[in-house]
Amino acid sequence: MERRLVVGVDSSTQSCKVVVVDAATGEVVREGRAAHPDGTEVPPAAWWSALGEALDSAGGLADVAAISVGGQQHGLVALDAEGRVVRDALLWNDTRSADAAAAMVAELGPEEWVRRSGLVPVASFTGTKLRWLRDAEPEAAARVAAVALPHDWLSWRLRGYGPADESPLGPDLDALATDASDASGTAYWDPARREYDGGLFELALGRPLREADPAQGAGPEARDATPGTTGAVVVPRVVAPDAAQGTLDVDVPLAGGGTAPAGLVVGPGAGDNAGAALGLGLGPGDVAVSLGTSGTVFGVTTAAVADPTGTVAGFADATGARLPIVTTLNAARVLDLVARLLDVDHDRLGELALEAPAGAGGLVLVPWFVGERTPNRPDATASLTGLTPLTTDRAHLARAAVEGMLCALAEGLAAVEGTGTVVRRVLLIGGAARNEAVRTVAAQVLGHDVELPAPGEYVALGAAVQATWVATGSRPAWSVATTTVPAHPRPEVLAAYRAAAA
Repeated sequence: MERRLVVGVDSSTQSCKVVVVDAATGEVVREGRAAHPDGTEVPPAAWWSALGEALDSAGGLADVAAISVGGQQHGLVALDAEGRVVRDALLWNDTRSADAAAAMVAELGPEEWVRRSGLVPVASFTGTKLRWLRDAEPEAAARVAAVALPHDWLSWRLRGYGPADESPLGPDLDALATDASDASGTAYWDPARREYDGGLFELALGRPLREADPAQGAGPEARDATPGTTGAVVVPRVVAPDAAQGTLDVDVPLAGGGTAPAGLVVGPGAGDNAGAALGLGLGPGDVAVSLGTSGTVFGVTTAAVADPTGTVAGFADATGARLPIVTTLNAARVLDLVARLLDVDHDRLGELALEAPAGAGGLVLVPWFVGERTPNRPDATASLTGLTPLTTDRAHLARAAVEGMLCALAEGLAAVEGTGTVVRRVLLIGGAARNEAVRTVAAQVLGHDVELPAPGEYVALGAAVQATWVATGSRPAWSVATTTVPAHPRPEVLAAYRAAAA
């Protein structure tokens, strides 16, 4: 029997990764990748070009039944009535909206924000970027006819929509669609009621919202928000976890010369962390600690999540449950910066770190190099304390870098547990998790045995799970092999970090 192939996409901050997967077994049969530009402000066209390049390098879509797109959360993609991007997208790690976030919290109070959206606004969330746009670039804000997120916009373009001179189906804003996980990171969608909160959106942009409605098509009513208007703004409809955004009726040209063929099914997509949870097969009691450029701690629970401190955001996951999450701005970037300072690669940095004792002899790095989201200190800088003649060497600094990165995430894990989320299993993922020093320190500061999944593109694999789900009607149960590093608690390491970060 000919095997059915599906595609999962991870359009992350740094790059676009594509996996072509056997829907029956979860085996990755082809892969592709393309880089994204650096920065916290990026033209979405660069993502579209990278998607085409990555799909081409993965062998294209001619033999594929379905595709789904996972992507970085929160990025603001503002469109005008002609489907054109109003300005470069502001990414999750752009902190210029910190003052806007503080003002929005002050206006309603943190408890009300948690009650209505499951989170307390910080600079990362889309709603705060809309407030910044309203106040800092009012002419651009007046042109906004629709607001999407990165995976929403890419899926819309993949389905054939966009500016009339760039797409076969034109600028039908009512074709925009998303999923619950990404909608729940906007700060104007309620993961408990599972619907948009128009009042919160209007608090952000000063305009009412209207959820996209495919039945309206691209007619005059759907496009009544013309440049310069102050009318309702279209937001993507939220599709169910097992529902397709749509099936292509026409061949869609891709950047770079490839084609998305008619008949291709496009799945709901997901925010990157929800995609990773799906790819890892996380269930209630499972928590992942992810070490990308930024760091995240996220788990799956069926219980309500409420944290008025704002430390834990109560997002939706990609299955209908909840995804409590803590995010830091500084994770693997900490290792990058210290490795560059010491003129070594990551492997050698890890070797140096293991030459120093646990606790680095009292040397503590608080690694807020680009400010921090958790705790919410967007203007903070990194600090190094405990320098003595015995700790001022390469090994102690390397150890302090690894410990500082992981202690920040241990604080996140404690915060997730503090919401009542049960933690039975901790999985360590991301490229930095392959480093022996990172694994050793994680087992010392996280307070749990640490499970290490086999290296893989788990956000893209989660999107492939979605593609299989919509193509076959059933959610697949692909296995993920792990190895375990037993816990070796060193609570004094985390205690020293807390004292230095206070």
